[in-house]
Amino acid sequence: MPHFAIYCTDKPDSAELRAAARPAHLDYVGALGDSIVVVGPILDHEGRACGSIVIATFHDEAAAHAFAHNDPYARAGLFADVRIHQWRQVPPAQ
Repeated sequence: MPHFAIYCTDKPDSAELRAAARPAHLDYVGALGDSIVVVGPILDHEGRACGSIVIATFHDEAAAHAFAHNDPYARAGLFADVRIHQWRQVPPAQ
């Protein structure tokens, strides 16, 4: 199955909204289990969360879009922008 990167940018001044939706978001993302490659917040220059990235295995692009659409952060209106692209992992150079 392919991997997809879901890159989300928060709306400005949305730290409180992010904090309120965080527990539900963590449960939702955690349900992906072993499908997760990497997940976490994107940080601004001051180390504050300003977005999210999820790279995980999905059956297809439609499933990745459905996952992103139903993320509690997205449902709470946190994101200004969501981009989804297929992603391929390569081994690091030795």
